[in-house]
Amino acid sequence: MKIIHDMLKVHSLTGRITSKLMLEAFKAVKKNRGAAGIDKMSIQMYELNLEENLLSLMRELKRGTYQPMPLRRVDIPKGDGKTRPLGIPTVKCRIAQEVIRRLINHTFESRFHKNSYGFRPGRNCHQAVEQVIYVAGQGYRYIVDVDIKGFFDNIPHKLIMESIAARISDGNILNLIEKFLTSGVMIENELRPTLRGTPQGGVISPLLANIALDHLDWYLEEKGFLFTRYADDFVVMCKTKPEAERALELVQIYLAEMELLVSPEKTKICHYNDGFNFLGFTIKACSVQMRAKSRGKFEEKIREITTRSHNLDVGVIEKLNRVIRGTVNYFGTAFSTMKAEFRRYDRWIRRRIRCMKYKRITKTDNHHLLNKHIRQMGLLNCCDLYKARLKC
Repeated sequence: MKIIHDMLKVHSLTGRITSKLMLEAFKAVKKNRGAAGIDKMSIQMYELNLEENLLSLMRELKRGTYQPMPLRRVDIPKGDGKTRPLGIPTVKCRIAQEVIRRLINHTFESRFHKNSYGFRPGRNCHQAVEQVIYVAGQGYRYIVDVDIKGFFDNIPHKLIMESIAARISDGNILNLIEKFLTSGVMIENELRPTLRGTPQGGVISPLLANIALDHLDWYLEEKGFLFTRYADDFVVMCKTKPEAERALELVQIYLAEMELLVSPEKTKICHYNDGFNFLGFTIKACSVQMRAKSRGKFEEKIREITTRSHNLDVGVIEKLNRVIRGTVNYFGTAFSTMKAEFRRYDRWIRRRIRCMKYKRITKTDNHHLLNKHIRQMGLLNCCDLYKARLKC
């Protein structure tokens, strides 16, 4: 695959590493929270000697002597019985990555394709879904739903580094990014090299992923296809099935040139009327709702909080409210059709509340603990939140 090299490159980024930038990076890392890395140092511990820690890190970054520690491997459940590996950097490394991310982000952000929505300022998942719905409304009813197999774990380092070097000429910054990519990962107390990929969990990983897939974006543009991409989740939209088949073929060929594979069991061509999954939603011509996997995750969280053997108290209501608020904020949009679903969830959650209180399942408890009493406990109502969001 040919990397396009710009005539104008950015020079001397190292000189822009200042105390102000270091502090801004720390505040961003602190805001995002996150677990400690292999050194077991938390954000709070790092902050105890913040000024000296940041000054020391700044010197290392400017001199090019900074050496990131290996990542701490954590496997998180995906909801389908499988797990997704996360690489947790140390707090110090997260700050270093955030500094470099802020230095190079503008250079690439100004060149990214307009149909890329993931991890970019002023862009989000909802805008990506709205774009898909709009394009489908223009007659592009055949959807090429592409899944890149293990994308973050398999992006070639060479592709990332060549893509960055095409626009950044500061050797120190390039060396630091390469160190982030090759820092290794600790798995069961064994250090393993990272020869490919940019680990999910790394601060700079989303930007590096966008830099790599930006080549695909402009290739699809060149071939005349309409698409919407959010990180490695993307769909190509076509007017006819033969056109969709051609698009899928070209995508597979191009990704192969990038040394990436398409997952055959998850990649498919479908019609807008039949529906497809995108960014947590199941999108059809007649409805946009939570996909089955998203519903399963939501219901599992509610069940864990409302186990009948536990006591019903203020803490339970607070935990429920966090889950309810997050779910409604994401899925309760102007383009989604969730009113009936949220009404069903409200009834179900109230039933589980009553089961917690009386340690049994019976409809007669509806009269013992009325809906208004449950509201007085402070439990949020999905339908009310949904209506409030639509008025915003």
